[in-house]
Parts: sequence; structure tokens; C-alpha cells
Amino acid sequence: MTTLDALRDWHRGLRAQFPLITGHPDQAYLDSAATSQKPRAVLDTVQRYLTTANANAGRGTYTWANATTALVERTRARVARFLGDPEPLRRSGVHFTSGATEGLRAVARDWLPHHLRDGDEIIVPFADHQANALPWLEAQQLLARQGVRVTVRELPYDPASRDYDHVALAGLVTERTAFVAATHVHHVYGADMNVHRIRAAVGPEVPICLDAAQSVGHLPVDVTALDVDFVAFSGHKAMGLPGTGAVWARNTRGPAFTPGGWAGTPNTCGIAGLETALDWLDAAGTDRIRRWNTALAARLTDGLRTLDAYEVLGCRLSLAADSEVQQREGIVTFRHRGIGSNDLGFVLASHGLLVRSDGHCQARAGESESSVRVSLHVYNSPEEVDRLLSVLRSL
Repeated sequence: MTTLDALRDWHRGLRAQFPLITGHPDQAYLDSAATSQKPRAVLDTVQRYLTTANANAGRGTYTWANATTALVERTRARVARFLGDPEPLRRSGVHFTSGATEGLRAVARDWLPHHLRDGDEIIVPFADHQANALPWLEAQQLLARQGVRVTVRELPYDPASRDYDHVALAGLVTERTAFVAATHVHHVYGADMNVHRIRAAVGPEVPICLDAAQSVGHLPVDVTALDVDFVAFSGHKAMGLPGTGAVWARNTRGPAFTPGGWAGTPNTCGIAGLETALDWLDAAGTDRIRRWNTALAARLTDGLRTLDAYEVLGCRLSLAADSEVQQREGIVTFRHRGIGSNDLGFVLASHGLLVRSDGHCQARAGESESSVRVSLHVYNSPEEVDRLLSVLRSL
């Protein structure tokens, strides 16, 4: 029995909980790497909060205000537990942001300059999302204006697999290596980037900041096993609302992370939705979600490899469904050899197949040509993948 067969009833019950999905059976939403759809439980929580307890947090002593303050603090601990923090908030911290991009910028702006000294080196992934490249260059520029010189080195990649080249990385590390930025799941290639190997390559003392925008909510994320120091993610890609995200900080290597400036009013309804989203994901089981998504991606890549007109980006060895190398984590990106990616995206949309077609916000060492990205989640079905393959064959 295949994974998709074994989890069919489980999937059917979860898919039924997404009103936008069930309300548009003629549309196949295949863009979950951009944002996920929201289960009814999250929508109900936000509606209930706004109609029964809406107030500001940390600024009042009446019942609604106290309930909102408790909600914010409770959700901080909930995030830490969801990420596998063995002692939630004992030394670590959770700080809410508008998403992964703001979270990474907060680390770059409010923590990194206090950690670096003149002559230090940092290592940055320039073929990942630009949100995990530009903030570190901004920090370098900020420090340069203060007379502190910091060298930025490129995190090396294996050209065949597009995974990080951990052997080459070990050769870059010096006694002045003070920080590494990395990505958990690549937003174009769909690969788990094997962050545990980065820790082995850089040693036990170098802080690692992880962009987990494509992993939180899609697969189990365990900060203890990963041994990283920062995890930034977007709530809207983890079944929550737009404008919600968080940074988890270990606070054991270097100074404790404290966002600078006056915090202002938090996104309280977004935080309420995030708490319910994490509860929903735990109940569904992130391990089963991962198995479902990788099985759908394998079904798609197994079909694409038989079509000579298409080039699948990333590791070629992982295309077959029975491949022994790691499968894509629900993200498959490709090009047609004769049709431009933007045109292909319009064609697919006309068939009710909603994909993303552009450059996918990659940083300077990323793909130079646009492509079509299919990103799958628990509400997607094998039949939708087969519909997509049928249209692609017709072209």
C-alpha cells in the first residue's frame, strides 16, 4: 500500500476543513509555499476573538485586556513547544513579527551588530530567498558605517543537488567565523537542506539562524535536533493569518535576543489564529503532513520525468518516486523548454491550476530565469496532481 493510499481517509477528513478549498472544487490551489489556506478552526477562533474579547495586550487591567495579554504570552510558549524547545522560554525567547522576513531582519538589525567585532566573518546563502540574504548585507553596511569591518562569505552549494556543500563549508570556517544564516527547506528546489550537517561543519560555538518559512507547518521542526540559535517563520504559511510570524531565539550563544525599539500593538487576532493553527497542525500530525506532501511531490516528479519538454529544477536524482535520495518537501519547480514560464502559468490558471510563475524572490546567486513552482499541502489530492500532469502532457 502506498503512502497516499494509507493516508487517504485521513486526508479526506482534513481537506473537508478548508472552506476555500471545498467551496471551489474546480480550482486546484497549488501555491502553498506563498501562503497556506486556513482551516475552519482558525477562522472560527479569529471570529470568536474579535467578537468576544478583542482588546490590546499589556495595556489594561479589565477582563478583555487581561485575556488578550494572557493569549499573547500563552502563544509564545505554544510556539516554543511546537518547535521542540525542551524548556519553553526558560532561557529561550519567542518574539512575534509580521512574518519570516521581518523576523530575519530583526535578528540582523537588533542582535547581529551586538555580536560581531571588527574582522569577523559571516556566511550567507545567496541562492536562497532574498529575505535570508539582504538583511545580513544590511547589517554589514550598518556596521561599516560604525567602523566595524565584517566579511560576508557565500554559503557554498553542491551544483548537482543544490543542497549546501557541507565539505566546502567546513573549508570556509575560520576562527573569525561568527555567524551562519541557512534555510531549512528551499523555497524553489523543495529540498531539506540538511542543517544538522551545517552544525557539524562550523562547530559547536557558531550561532546559526534558520529561515523556516517552508518547514514550520509542513514537517516536524525540532530545535534540539537542529541545534540552531534562531528560527524565523511565517504564520500565514502554517495555516495562520497573514501578518503573523515569530522568531524563536535560543539565547545561549552570544547575547540574548531582544527586538529593538518600542514594540507597539501586537497582531492580537493573528496571534489568536496562530495558537489555533499550531494546535490544528499537532492534531493532524506534522509527520503525516510531511509524508503526504512528499508523496504528492514524488507523484508529480515521477510524471514530469517522462515528459522531455520539461526541466525540473534541483536534484535530478530525486525525480523518480522510488528514488533512494530524499524527496522534495512538497515543492516542485520546473520550466517548459519552449513556452515561457509566465505564459505557462496563465495556461495552467485557465485550467483551474493555480501555481506561481516568476523568479520566486531568489537572491543574487539563484536561478536567472523564471520558472513554474507547484507547492503542495495537506488539502491537495492525487487527483489534482494528475489533472496538472494531464494538462502539462497536452502542451
